[in-house]
Amino acid sequence: MKKIVLLRHGESVWNKENRFTGWTDVDLSEKGVAEAVKAGETLRKEGFHFGCAYTSYLKRAVKTLDVVLDKMDRDWIPVTKTWRLNEKHYGTLQGLNKRETAEKYGDEQVHIWRRSYDVAPAPLAEDDPRNPRLDSRYAGIPDAELPRTESLRDTVARTMPYWECEILPALARYDQVLVVAHGNSLRGIIKSLKGISDEAISEFNLPTAVPYVFEFDEGLGYVKDYFLGDPAEIAKLMEAVANQAQGAKGPAGV
Repeated sequence: MKKIVLLRHGESVWNKENRFTGWTDVDLSEKGVAEAVKAGETLRKEGFHFGCAYTSYLKRAVKTLDVVLDKMDRDWIPVTKTWRLNEKHYGTLQGLNKRETAEKYGDEQVHIWRRSYDVAPAPLAEDDPRNPRLDSRYAGIPDAELPRTESLRDTVARTMPYWECEILPALARYDQVLVVAHGNSLRGIIKSLKGISDEAISEFNLPTAVPYVFEFDEGLGYVKDYFLGDPAEIAKLMEAVANQAQGAKGPAGV
């Protein structure tokens, strides 16, 4: 059976501070490094031997991958970095505290910005220093392809062609592939693979650094998926992600 493991990066500094991160290049927290170590040890214990790996241009994903491969003694495998696996771009929300934003705009509006399929936050201005067109790592990418903001639909539109043309075909050469990316770029892939509706995907929350295994047959057809780890613990981690933007009045399912 062919397998692709999807892994959201470990907790970042801005995850810890409960900020909208998007394309902002923040580092892992100490907890995030520990989560990556645990993920690598789990994958090694479960007998995974990845032939190649993919990650984004953002250091929280890159460093998570580095730690995982080190713990698995697979540092030598080929790794491909691509901006198409970057997190959803949160536009002008990037850097804002999620809870404070919920208190200002309301839980429902923040839930729409975070979890709706086709609503994007306000875009960055062209002269905003956070605009990716001003970042040297994206210098080789046509300006028209660089987002100033994104909905999940937009994220899927840039991620899935790369999945279909590069990542999934890698299973023809390797039996196991590792993808370390971000909550929303991975949610978009999961939505497409499992046929999750636009409405239902808003309720799917991906915890940090918990390996999510997808199995495929020899024809590269999707067979089944499952998380590695204790189901009760994973459910609690998912709930914690859902409650990140909880406003002053209590939970609102965000």
